[in-house]
Amino acid sequence: MAQSKAASSTRDFKLVTARRSLMLAGGLALWMLAVILRLYDLQIIQYLPLLKRAQQEQQRTVEIAPQRGTIYDRNLHPLAMSLPAESVYAVPGQLGDPELAAKLLAPILGLDAGELAESFKTYRTFCWVKRKISASEVARVKALNLRGIYFEQESKRFYPQGQLAAQVLGYVGMDDRGLGGIEYSMNSKLRGQPGRMLVVDDARHQSFLSKQWAGKPGDNVVLTIDENIQYFAERALGAMVKKFHAAGGTAIVQNPYTGEILAMANEPTFNPNDYQASPPQNRINRAVQWVYEPGSTFKLVTVSAALQEGLAQPNEVINCQDGQIVLAGHVIHDHERFGDLTVANILAQSSDVGAIKLGLRLGEERFYSYIRRFGFGSLTHIGLPGESAGLVRPPRLWSGIGIGEMSMGQAIGVTPLQMVTAFSAIANGGILIQPRIVREVFRGDHHEPAPPPFGRRVVSEQVAREMRQMLAGVVEHGTGVSAQLPGYSAAGKTGTSNKVNAYGRYSHRKYVGSFIGFAPAKKPAVTILVVIDTPVGAIYGAQVAAPAFRSIAEQTLNYLDVPQDHPTRWLQADSHLATSRLRQQQGRAEANSPLDPEAAGAATPPFEPVSYAKMPTAGSATVVVNEGPKTTVPDLTSLPARTAIEECQKLGLRMEMFGTGLAVQQSPAPGAPVPRGTTVKVLFAR
Repeated sequence: MAQSKAASSTRDFKLVTARRSLMLAGGLALWMLAVILRLYDLQIIQYLPLLKRAQQEQQRTVEIAPQRGTIYDRNLHPLAMSLPAESVYAVPGQLGDPELAAKLLAPILGLDAGELAESFKTYRTFCWVKRKISASEVARVKALNLRGIYFEQESKRFYPQGQLAAQVLGYVGMDDRGLGGIEYSMNSKLRGQPGRMLVVDDARHQSFLSKQWAGKPGDNVVLTIDENIQYFAERALGAMVKKFHAAGGTAIVQNPYTGEILAMANEPTFNPNDYQASPPQNRINRAVQWVYEPGSTFKLVTVSAALQEGLAQPNEVINCQDGQIVLAGHVIHDHERFGDLTVANILAQSSDVGAIKLGLRLGEERFYSYIRRFGFGSLTHIGLPGESAGLVRPPRLWSGIGIGEMSMGQAIGVTPLQMVTAFSAIANGGILIQPRIVREVFRGDHHEPAPPPFGRRVVSEQVAREMRQMLAGVVEHGTGVSAQLPGYSAAGKTGTSNKVNAYGRYSHRKYVGSFIGFAPAKKPAVTILVVIDTPVGAIYGAQVAAPAFRSIAEQTLNYLDVPQDHPTRWLQADSHLATSRLRQQQGRAEANSPLDPEAAGAATPPFEPVSYAKMPTAGSATVVVNEGPKTTVPDLTSLPARTAIEECQKLGLRMEMFGTGLAVQQSPAPGAPVPRGTTVKVLFAR
């Protein structure tokens, strides 16, 4: 019996043990299955999200700006380039005492110590301290020998010519992104593809540079600008703005056959190397963004439209009604009491009444179609940021005197670029050519030339030829005599317009004076516009703008070696006639119109006589017209082209340059006595 009970107990114990073993084994199996499932979830299902999260916590990718492309002028002289620059950054996890490091770095780099210390606390793996610092700052920071402070080589934008063509070139921010001008409009080409720098944290939270990928440099851009012509334009414009204490101005030089902009000057200006030191208004490119009423320069459209439609002829006589006309109950006065004038003299003497009569012959719809045909009211698409289309209202919105106002260049808003392009259409034979400022884009051996010039006919060749002759008359004996050039013929038009005040009315104190023309008159090489905003002491285009046109045209034509077509013009001989005409016009009665104050544009004293000793004829020989006084050839060696040109101009000498860089040879030799007007040949080399 006892044995039976013991055997039963043993059997029960074994069953319990087996049951517990099975339960334990099942529990272990379930635990292992859970672990396997969890590992599968972590290693397979959530692998990519967790890996990304770990990389975000342990790695930081910093973008490194690539080498930005260079901007050149048409002769491949650099106008904007990138130079190596050091940037300093910190790995805050490696800084022993972040606050002490901030106190040491802040005074050297011109930073706030508190803000820098806060940045060190916020960013664990990477923190820019200051980018693109100077060489002296680099040396002083390195002298501290701080652990956790490193340097990265980047590039810094540099404009070697300073303020030259500043509004055209624009400027870039600290991240090497263009913020104005060509730098902005062609940023995608110039910037290239940025590089990357990978910073990684190890298990001890120590950071180190793991990997770096180089970026792709940007493309180079060649502009149509010529840095020497740009300098001529900026100097002449700046002199007029300063002389008449004007609010600003702009000057444009254009090739009338290709539409290429050779110079685009603006006042006031700024230095793109330190653009933040100048107010935002100084960075405005007036040539494409400024909208103004053109005044009498717009009569180019009125007269050419009338000729093209066969409604007038250059020699046709029109009664200007003693200088006044009535439109919709408004009396509009001329600046002089003109009687009968030919159409040519209406343009030469800038008669508002005569222009209004031509506008009335055209009618509103037809006149409006020519305004649009000449490109007004539309963008030129030159490729510069912020370009304005101007303000041109359709005829249904014109007032009762709208056609009269527009006929003489009022009640319409234009940009300087639109105006110079319209005059170029007359200069080249009647084709309105789209202006352009980019000549080529290249990187290495890969070149992307600009598309060929695009144009459309606006007037016939005959009308363009007649208009050139009439515009030449403006300079020869009309309101633009102060634009006459020594040795060259010229054609153009003066303009003066009232500015609109804050009450929407024409001001009697603020004006815009302008002159637009081309030279030589028969075969123009350049079209030049000069507009002066709010001059003080003089208001007429002939006084404030024509002298700048003359200066720019004379220097540009000599620089381009354009043959003289008017070598017999002597300003000494003409000065008596000009003075006589000045006295006659000053004695005439004037009735200034509140709509157009273009009053006696020729009433500007003539320029001081200039004697040309040598003038080239149509052949290859040189004819000495008048030896005159001698001058001594200066020593031009080691001088840059611009300074050498200035030195020659001071002495009345012409300069023919070869190559680029600094002057290394010249002929005639320094110190040689030569007549004024002699050409000095100078070889430049780098």
